[in-house]
Amino acid sequence: MRKTIASLLAGTAILASGQAALADGHLEEITVAYFLEWPLPMYDAWANGEFEEAMGVELNWVSFETGTAMSAAMASGDVQIAVSQGLPPFVVAASAGQDIEVVDVAVTYADNDNCVVRTDLEIDADNASELAGRRVAVPLGTAAHYGFLRQMEHFGVELASLDIVDMAPPEGAAALSQGAVDFACGYGGGLARMLEYGNVLLTGEEKTELGILVFDVISAPAEFVAENPDLVASFLSVSTAANARWNAEGSDEMLANIAQQAGMDLDAARSAISTMAFPDAETVLSDTWMGGGMATFMGGVANVFVEAGSIDSALDSYEDRVNTGPLETAAN
Repeated sequence: MRKTIASLLAGTAILASGQAALADGHLEEITVAYFLEWPLPMYDAWANGEFEEAMGVELNWVSFETGTAMSAAMASGDVQIAVSQGLPPFVVAASAGQDIEVVDVAVTYADNDNCVVRTDLEIDADNASELAGRRVAVPLGTAAHYGFLRQMEHFGVELASLDIVDMAPPEGAAALSQGAVDFACGYGGGLARMLEYGNVLLTGEEKTELGILVFDVISAPAEFVAENPDLVASFLSVSTAANARWNAEGSDEMLANIAQQAGMDLDAARSAISTMAFPDAETVLSDTWMGGGMATFMGGVANVFVEAGSIDSALDSYEDRVNTGPLETAAN
Protein backbone atom coordinates (compact mmCIF):
# COMPACT_ATOMS: atom_id res chain seq x y z
CA MET A 1 0.00 0.00 0.00
CA ARG A 2 2.77 2.43 0.89
CA LYS A 3 4.50 1.85 -2.45
CA THR A 4 1.26 2.35 -4.38
CA ILE A 5 0.35 5.56 -2.58
CA ALA A 6 3.90 6.89 -2.84
CA SER A 7 3.77 6.35 -6.61
CA LEU A 8 0.47 8.19 -6.77
CA LEU A 9 1.85 11.12 -4.80
CA ALA A 10 4.85 11.46 -7.09
CA GLY A 11 2.65 11.31 -10.16
CA THR A 12 0.14 13.89 -8.97
CA ALA A 13 2.91 16.26 -7.86
CA ILE A 14 4.42 16.19 -11.35
CA LEU A 15 1.08 16.46 -13.12
CA ALA A 16 -0.10 19.34 -10.94
CA SER A 17 2.51 21.62 -12.46
CA GLY A 18 0.86 21.24 -15.84
CA GLN A 19 -2.68 22.29 -14.87
CA ALA A 20 -4.17 24.84 -17.23
CA ALA A 21 -6.31 27.77 -16.12
CA LEU A 22 -9.81 27.82 -17.61
CA ALA A 23 -12.02 30.90 -17.30
CA ASP A 24 -15.79 31.51 -17.49
CA GLY A 25 -16.97 32.26 -20.99
CA HIS A 26 -14.06 30.54 -22.73
CA LEU A 27 -15.13 26.93 -22.47
CA GLU A 28 -17.04 24.84 -24.92
CA GLU A 29 -16.71 21.53 -23.06
CA ILE A 30 -15.62 20.24 -19.66
CA THR A 31 -14.91 16.68 -18.58
CA VAL A 32 -16.66 15.18 -15.57
CA ALA A 33 -15.29 12.04 -13.91
CA TYR A 34 -17.76 9.53 -12.47
CA PHE A 35 -18.11 5.89 -11.45
CA LEU A 36 -20.14 3.22 -13.20
CA GLU A 37 -22.38 1.08 -11.00
CA TRP A 38 -22.68 3.91 -8.47
CA PRO A 39 -26.21 5.30 -8.94
CA LEU A 40 -26.69 8.98 -8.09
CA PRO A 41 -29.76 11.22 -8.61
CA MET A 42 -27.71 13.66 -10.68
CA TYR A 43 -27.52 11.00 -13.39
CA ASP A 44 -31.21 11.72 -14.06
CA ALA A 45 -30.29 15.34 -14.75
CA TRP A 46 -27.44 14.10 -16.94
CA ALA A 47 -29.85 11.94 -18.96
CA ASN A 48 -32.22 14.90 -19.40
CA GLY A 49 -29.54 17.34 -20.56
CA GLU A 50 -30.10 19.63 -17.57
CA PHE A 51 -26.42 20.30 -16.93
CA GLU A 52 -25.74 21.58 -20.45
CA GLU A 53 -28.86 23.76 -20.35
CA ALA A 54 -27.87 25.37 -17.04
CA MET A 55 -24.14 25.67 -17.69
CA GLY A 56 -24.02 26.55 -21.38
CA VAL A 57 -21.20 24.08 -22.10
CA GLU A 58 -21.02 20.48 -23.21
CA LEU A 59 -20.23 17.89 -20.52
CA ASN A 60 -18.04 14.94 -21.42
CA TRP A 61 -18.70 12.25 -18.78
CA VAL A 62 -15.80 9.80 -18.41
CA SER A 63 -15.93 6.77 -16.12
CA PHE A 64 -13.02 5.93 -13.80
CA GLU A 65 -12.13 2.85 -11.80
CA THR A 66 -10.75 4.60 -8.70
CA GLY A 67 -10.68 7.93 -6.90
CA THR A 68 -6.89 7.96 -7.18
CA ALA A 69 -7.19 7.91 -10.96
CA MET A 70 -9.59 10.85 -10.69
CA SER A 71 -6.96 12.78 -8.71
CA ALA A 72 -4.34 12.13 -11.37
CA ALA A 73 -6.71 13.20 -14.16
CA MET A 74 -7.53 16.45 -12.36
CA ALA A 75 -3.82 17.09 -11.82
CA SER A 76 -3.13 16.70 -15.52
CA GLY A 77 -5.98 19.01 -16.48
CA ASP A 78 -7.91 16.22 -18.22
CA VAL A 79 -10.81 16.38 -15.72
CA GLN A 80 -12.43 19.55 -14.40
CA ILE A 81 -15.00 18.06 -11.99
CA ALA A 82 -14.92 14.69 -10.23
CA VAL A 83 -18.22 13.26 -9.07
CA SER A 84 -18.36 11.02 -6.01
CA GLN A 85 -14.62 10.84 -5.41
CA GLY A 86 -13.90 8.86 -2.25
CA LEU A 87 -12.57 10.97 0.60
CA PRO A 88 -9.42 8.85 1.29
CA PRO A 89 -7.96 9.32 -2.23
CA PHE A 90 -8.85 13.01 -2.06
CA VAL A 91 -7.02 13.32 1.25
CA VAL A 92 -3.99 11.43 -0.09
CA ALA A 93 -3.70 13.77 -3.07
CA ALA A 94 -4.26 16.90 -0.99
CA SER A 95 -1.68 15.72 1.55
CA ALA A 96 0.82 15.39 -1.29
CA GLY A 97 0.29 19.02 -2.24
CA GLN A 98 -2.17 18.66 -5.09
CA ASP A 99 -4.31 21.81 -5.19
CA ILE A 100 -7.80 20.32 -5.25
CA GLU A 101 -10.94 21.29 -3.37
CA VAL A 102 -14.17 19.74 -2.14
CA VAL A 103 -17.12 21.74 -3.46
CA ASP A 104 -19.99 19.50 -2.31
CA VAL A 105 -20.93 16.15 -0.79
CA ALA A 106 -22.04 13.74 -3.51
CA VAL A 107 -23.47 10.99 -1.30
CA THR A 108 -23.32 9.65 2.23
CA TYR A 109 -23.46 5.96 2.96
CA ALA A 110 -22.79 5.51 6.66
CA ASP A 111 -24.76 2.26 6.67
CA ASN A 112 -22.47 0.84 3.98
CA ASP A 113 -19.27 1.06 6.09
CA ASN A 114 -19.24 -0.41 9.58
CA CYS A 115 -17.96 -2.91 12.11
CA VAL A 116 -19.83 -6.17 12.72
CA VAL A 117 -19.64 -8.31 15.89
CA ARG A 118 -20.25 -12.07 15.73
CA THR A 119 -23.83 -12.89 16.72
CA ASP A 120 -22.94 -15.63 19.22
CA LEU A 121 -20.93 -13.15 21.35
CA GLU A 122 -24.13 -11.22 22.13
CA ILE A 123 -22.23 -7.91 22.26
CA ASP A 124 -23.97 -4.67 21.31
CA ALA A 125 -23.66 -0.97 22.10
CA ASP A 126 -24.73 -1.55 25.71
CA ASN A 127 -21.89 -3.95 26.55
CA ALA A 128 -19.32 -3.02 23.89
CA SER A 129 -16.62 -2.87 26.58
CA GLU A 130 -16.57 -6.68 26.35
CA LEU A 131 -14.75 -6.32 23.04
CA ALA A 132 -11.52 -5.77 25.00
CA GLY A 133 -9.13 -8.66 24.39
CA ARG A 134 -10.92 -9.72 21.20
CA ARG A 135 -9.56 -10.28 17.69
CA VAL A 136 -10.71 -7.93 14.93
CA ALA A 137 -10.23 -7.79 11.16
CA VAL A 138 -9.70 -4.24 9.85
CA PRO A 139 -8.61 -3.02 6.40
CA LEU A 140 -5.79 -0.76 7.57
CA GLY A 141 -5.32 2.66 6.02
CA THR A 142 -8.94 2.98 4.87
CA ALA A 143 -11.96 4.99 5.97
CA ALA A 144 -13.20 1.79 7.63
CA HIS A 145 -10.03 1.79 9.71
CA TYR A 146 -10.74 5.36 10.77
CA GLY A 147 -14.33 4.44 11.66
CA PHE A 148 -13.09 1.51 13.72
CA LEU A 149 -10.71 3.74 15.67
CA ARG A 150 -13.45 6.26 16.38
CA GLN A 151 -15.92 3.59 17.49
CA MET A 152 -13.40 2.01 19.85
CA GLU A 153 -12.67 5.46 21.28
CA HIS A 154 -16.41 6.06 21.74
CA PHE A 155 -16.91 2.78 23.57
CA GLY A 156 -13.74 3.13 25.64
CA VAL A 157 -12.08 -0.01 24.25
CA GLU A 158 -8.27 0.22 24.46
CA LEU A 159 -6.61 -0.55 21.13
CA ALA A 160 -3.69 -2.17 22.93
CA SER A 161 -6.10 -4.79 24.27
CA LEU A 162 -7.16 -5.87 20.79
CA ASP A 163 -5.56 -8.29 18.35
CA ILE A 164 -5.91 -6.26 15.14
CA VAL A 165 -5.48 -8.17 11.88
CA ASP A 166 -5.15 -6.34 8.56
CA MET A 167 -7.77 -7.88 6.23
CA ALA A 168 -9.66 -6.61 3.21
CA PRO A 169 -13.46 -6.67 3.77
CA PRO A 170 -14.09 -9.93 1.85
CA GLU A 171 -11.35 -11.67 3.85
CA GLY A 172 -12.68 -10.17 7.07
CA ALA A 173 -16.16 -11.48 6.24
CA ALA A 174 -14.79 -14.97 5.64
CA ALA A 175 -12.84 -14.87 8.92
CA LEU A 176 -15.95 -13.72 10.76
CA SER A 177 -18.03 -16.54 9.27
CA GLN A 178 -15.43 -19.10 10.37
CA GLY A 179 -15.10 -17.69 13.88
CA ALA A 180 -11.46 -16.77 13.24
CA VAL A 181 -12.15 -13.20 14.40
CA ASP A 182 -14.64 -11.84 16.91
CA PHE A 183 -15.57 -8.80 14.88
CA ALA A 184 -14.68 -7.28 11.54
CA CYS A 185 -14.89 -3.89 9.83
CA GLY A 186 -15.48 -3.16 6.18
CA TYR A 187 -17.73 -1.81 3.47
CA GLY A 188 -19.62 -2.74 0.32
CA GLY A 189 -20.07 -6.41 -0.51
CA GLY A 190 -17.71 -7.47 2.28
CA LEU A 191 -19.86 -5.67 4.84
CA ALA A 192 -23.01 -7.22 3.39
CA ARG A 193 -21.54 -10.69 3.94
CA MET A 194 -20.38 -9.77 7.47
CA LEU A 195 -23.94 -8.86 8.37
CA GLU A 196 -24.97 -12.46 7.68
CA TYR A 197 -22.97 -13.49 10.76
CA GLY A 198 -23.25 -10.57 13.16
CA ASN A 199 -24.58 -7.18 14.17
CA VAL A 200 -23.37 -3.59 14.11
CA LEU A 201 -22.65 -1.61 17.25
CA LEU A 202 -23.82 1.73 15.84
CA THR A 203 -26.22 2.55 13.01
CA GLY A 204 -25.16 4.85 10.22
CA GLU A 205 -27.24 7.66 11.71
CA GLU A 206 -25.66 7.17 15.14
CA LYS A 207 -22.16 7.24 13.62
CA THR A 208 -22.94 10.45 11.76
CA GLU A 209 -24.14 12.09 14.98
CA LEU A 210 -20.75 11.22 16.52
CA GLY A 211 -18.94 12.78 13.57
CA ILE A 212 -17.95 9.42 12.05
CA LEU A 213 -18.74 10.36 8.47
CA VAL A 214 -18.79 8.05 5.44
CA PHE A 215 -19.19 9.98 2.23
CA ASP A 216 -17.96 10.80 -1.26
CA VAL A 217 -17.32 14.32 -2.49
CA ILE A 218 -17.62 16.42 -5.59
CA SER A 219 -14.12 17.77 -6.11
CA ALA A 220 -12.31 19.97 -8.60
CA PRO A 221 -8.92 21.58 -9.16
CA ALA A 222 -8.73 24.77 -7.08
CA GLU A 223 -7.54 26.75 -10.11
CA PHE A 224 -10.56 25.66 -12.15
CA VAL A 225 -12.96 26.63 -9.35
CA ALA A 226 -11.28 30.01 -8.88
CA GLU A 227 -11.46 30.80 -12.60
CA ASN A 228 -14.98 29.38 -13.12
CA PRO A 229 -16.99 29.90 -9.90
CA ASP A 230 -20.31 30.49 -11.66
CA LEU A 231 -19.88 27.42 -13.85
CA VAL A 232 -19.18 25.22 -10.82
CA ALA A 233 -22.13 26.78 -8.98
CA SER A 234 -24.39 26.00 -11.95
CA PHE A 235 -23.23 22.38 -11.91
CA LEU A 236 -24.02 22.13 -8.20
CA SER A 237 -27.41 23.80 -8.59
CA VAL A 238 -28.44 21.08 -11.04
CA SER A 239 -27.05 18.22 -8.93
CA THR A 240 -28.68 19.50 -5.71
CA ALA A 241 -32.00 19.93 -7.52
CA ALA A 242 -31.77 16.32 -8.71
CA ASN A 243 -31.06 15.19 -5.13
CA ALA A 244 -34.13 17.12 -3.96
CA ARG A 245 -36.29 15.42 -6.60
CA TRP A 246 -35.04 12.01 -5.56
CA ASN A 247 -35.50 12.71 -1.86
CA ALA A 248 -39.05 13.96 -2.48
CA GLU A 249 -40.33 11.32 -4.88
CA GLY A 250 -37.71 8.82 -6.02
CA SER A 251 -39.82 7.92 -9.05
CA ASP A 252 -39.39 4.86 -11.24
CA GLU A 253 -38.76 7.18 -14.19
CA MET A 254 -35.85 8.80 -12.36
CA LEU A 255 -34.47 5.42 -11.34
CA ALA A 256 -34.60 4.20 -14.94
CA ASN A 257 -32.49 7.17 -16.08
CA ILE A 258 -30.10 6.77 -13.15
CA ALA A 259 -29.65 3.05 -13.84
CA GLN A 260 -29.03 3.62 -17.53
CA GLN A 261 -26.33 6.25 -16.98
CA ALA A 262 -24.72 4.15 -14.22
CA GLY A 263 -24.63 1.08 -16.47
CA MET A 264 -26.86 -0.99 -14.16
CA ASP A 265 -30.12 -2.89 -14.34
CA LEU A 266 -33.07 -1.51 -12.38
CA ASP A 267 -32.95 -4.03 -9.53
CA ALA A 268 -29.23 -3.50 -8.94
CA ALA A 269 -29.61 0.28 -9.03
CA ARG A 270 -32.58 0.17 -6.64
CA SER A 271 -30.66 -2.02 -4.20
CA ALA A 272 -27.53 0.14 -4.28
CA ILE A 273 -29.25 3.49 -3.98
CA SER A 274 -31.29 2.25 -1.00
CA THR A 275 -28.09 2.34 1.11
CA MET A 276 -27.31 5.93 0.12
CA ALA A 277 -28.40 9.34 1.35
CA PHE A 278 -28.22 12.68 -0.44
CA PRO A 279 -28.12 15.61 2.01
CA ASP A 280 -29.43 19.00 0.91
CA ALA A 281 -27.23 22.07 0.57
CA GLU A 282 -28.23 23.48 3.96
CA THR A 283 -27.09 20.27 5.65
CA VAL A 284 -23.86 20.06 3.66
CA LEU A 285 -23.00 23.67 4.53
CA SER A 286 -23.61 23.07 8.26
CA ASP A 287 -20.90 22.84 10.91
CA THR A 288 -21.05 19.04 10.80
CA TRP A 289 -20.02 19.02 7.16
CA MET A 290 -18.40 21.72 5.05
CA GLY A 291 -18.77 24.30 7.82
CA GLY A 292 -15.93 22.73 9.79
CA GLY A 293 -16.51 19.06 10.56
CA MET A 294 -15.36 17.85 7.15
CA ALA A 295 -11.93 19.49 7.43
CA THR A 296 -11.47 17.98 10.88
CA PHE A 297 -12.54 14.60 9.54
CA MET A 298 -10.01 14.88 6.71
CA GLY A 299 -7.28 15.44 9.28
CA GLY A 300 -8.36 12.30 11.10
CA VAL A 301 -8.33 10.24 7.91
CA ALA A 302 -4.90 11.60 7.00
CA ASN A 303 -3.54 10.72 10.43
CA VAL A 304 -4.79 7.16 10.00
CA PHE A 305 -2.76 6.94 6.78
CA VAL A 306 0.29 8.44 8.51
CA GLU A 307 0.04 5.98 11.40
CA ALA A 308 -0.34 3.13 8.91
CA GLY A 309 2.84 4.28 7.16
CA SER A 310 0.97 4.90 3.90
CA ILE A 311 1.82 8.60 3.61
CA ASP A 312 4.64 10.56 5.20
CA SER A 313 2.67 13.39 6.75
CA ALA A 314 -0.68 15.14 7.00
CA LEU A 315 -1.37 18.80 6.34
CA ASP A 316 -1.55 21.08 9.37
CA SER A 317 -5.12 21.87 8.36
CA TYR A 318 -7.50 20.85 5.57
CA GLU A 319 -9.75 23.89 5.93
CA ASP A 320 -8.51 25.44 2.68
CA ARG A 321 -9.27 22.18 0.86
CA VAL A 322 -13.00 22.81 1.45
CA ASN A 323 -14.54 25.56 -0.70
CA THR A 324 -18.12 26.45 0.27
CA GLY A 325 -18.43 29.34 -2.19
CA PRO A 326 -19.94 27.55 -5.23
CA LEU A 327 -22.46 25.59 -3.13
CA GLU A 328 -23.50 28.74 -1.26
CA THR A 329 -24.11 30.43 -4.60
CA ALA A 330 -26.06 27.42 -5.85
CA ALA A 331 -28.16 27.29 -2.68
CA ASN A 332 -29.04 30.97 -2.99
